[in-house]
Amino acid sequence: MTLPGRKRSPVLFHRTDDNPILSAAHWPYPANSVFNAGATRLQDGTTLLLCRVEDFRGLSHLTAARSRDGVSAWQIDPEPTLSPHPDHPEEEWGIEDPRITWLPEEGRYGVLYTAYCRNGPGVALALTEDFRTFERRGLIFPPEDKDAALFPRRFDGQWAAIHRPVTHVSANMNLSYSENLRHFGDTRTILEARQGAWWDANKVGMSAPPIETPEGWLVIYHGVKRTGSGVLYRNGLALFDLERPDQLIRRSDPWCFGPRDLAERVGDVNNVVFPCGTTLQDDGDTLNVYYGQADTSIGLAHASIRQLLAWLRENSSVPEAAPAPTSDAVPAD
Repeated sequence: MTLPGRKRSPVLFHRTDDNPILSAAHWPYPANSVFNAGATRLQDGTTLLLCRVEDFRGLSHLTAARSRDGVSAWQIDPEPTLSPHPDHPEEEWGIEDPRITWLPEEGRYGVLYTAYCRNGPGVALALTEDFRTFERRGLIFPPEDKDAALFPRRFDGQWAAIHRPVTHVSANMNLSYSENLRHFGDTRTILEARQGAWWDANKVGMSAPPIETPEGWLVIYHGVKRTGSGVLYRNGLALFDLERPDQLIRRSDPWCFGPRDLAERVGDVNNVVFPCGTTLQDDGDTLNVYYGQADTSIGLAHASIRQLLAWLRENSSVPEAAPAPTSDAVPAD
């Protein structure tokens, strides 16, 4: 029942009836949970998910699952695809939450993931052509930092990556530049967490990698709200300039995708929907959005880029001025 004078919010993310599409029950080896998968479409049209798999020690690794239609009949690697490596102490306590970007200039995929160790979570980079072998570049953003993805092309000769450092005063989305995909700097805040009772107060982070549209780079981002019963992860939208990705065009005031179904409400971490990857379908408009459900399983929702942009235009805040460099910045090496 809709209350008089109250408009029903449009449904932008349409969940499939088969959720969860992947869980520990599908896995070819023992696993506690399967969630937070990076996503891409390979050259032959196959959808690949690089899934975070938590073992019964509580440590995570990444395993690939492939599907012709991106929905069903998943072929899962029989053993971990990318595991913590003893030569990389930054991965001592596991690797988590990958985001995948195809880099045409490199002819490879760039995978940014959270490398977790006794110093905390940082952001590491691996490059791969086939998701069989990987060139690890190690940490590119030291702890505490996560929620990172590359843009697929350079800007004025510089690669760019969004990430979310945490300081004693802030947890905002930042953007950093690099000439060589090794050393990043010229860092600036591009989206600040709001204050007070907002759904995205105090901590925000990128969810899936940026999506190029005619209007700008569309970003699904999450806000983390602390409540009396724990944290609540919900998602909104932001749009950044096509040639100046550090320039915010607009951001949504309301959230547009939050926990609803039982699998999203109850799990290892309750009340979480956490997209780490999307794929664009052949019509050029439909997104498959792959998201973690309560840190326990993987769900799939469909969305229209045109509808997301239209909703954002009607439900957005426009920044008063361009973002300035921030004290969170780290100098280039």
